[in-house]
Amino acid sequence: MTASQTSAGSLIREWRTRRRMSQLDLAMEAEISQRHLSFVESGRSAPSRDMVLHLAEQLSIPLRQRNQLLLAAGFAPSFSERSLTDASLAPAMAAVEIVLKGHEPFPALAVDRHWNLVSANAAIGPFLANVAEPSLLKSPVNVLRLSLHPGGVAPRIVNLAEWRAHLLDRLKHQNDASGDPVLVELERELRTYPSGLSGARPVPVEPSAIVHPLRLAHGDAVLSFISTITVFGTPLDVTLSELAIESFFPADEQTRTVLVRLAKERAEPS
Repeated sequence: MTASQTSAGSLIREWRTRRRMSQLDLAMEAEISQRHLSFVESGRSAPSRDMVLHLAEQLSIPLRQRNQLLLAAGFAPSFSERSLTDASLAPAMAAVEIVLKGHEPFPALAVDRHWNLVSANAAIGPFLANVAEPSLLKSPVNVLRLSLHPGGVAPRIVNLAEWRAHLLDRLKHQNDASGDPVLVELERELRTYPSGLSGARPVPVEPSAIVHPLRLAHGDAVLSFISTITVFGTPLDVTLSELAIESFFPADEQTRTVLVRLAKERAEPS
């Protein structure tokens, strides 16, 4: 349903249920009476603009969906949505490029809300080597599809079962948080790809492990990575709020050595 077809109250109830909160829980967090919240959810009371935004804040609703909630309540959207090429976002996009460039010689990439590639640094090369399906590299490149597709990076991921489970779990949490139908369909698609499991039992995580590593075959070496996700703090633009940078770090000395060598080779004149 679109925001125009759905009442603000039913959307608030939907998000409250998604967050696994009772009416009493949300009422206490929002410092309002449970009776008032019940009236809002049932449509017996029309919430003010401030109340809509207040409840959205307590429910941690993404900015895009806050705009939809405002529209359903009869108010204009509160958060802008600009193109990444808009001049007003130039300082933020410059910051993204500084982070990507500054992370070299290690790989880093920026993605939008649907995991489509926005930008990447020069060290991303090992991830793109020997991709058998050319369509996976056509814009917009979806990095999750590229990672798990049997014609993409998946055949070179040594711990495919573990990494696939990690990515799907991350995507499921994102779906739970956003309710984005495009991501729901993407998750459904990715789950049809080969799992990398030889049997029915999942691969156990090492008891001493501190993160899920990505182990990638590259030539005669196996590169091992850990990663971090960076987002903008307190964004007020929808597009900017949905932008994320994933930075990969070497998990062992061999990986560090290979990445430094590859960077030196790129810097040498041809």
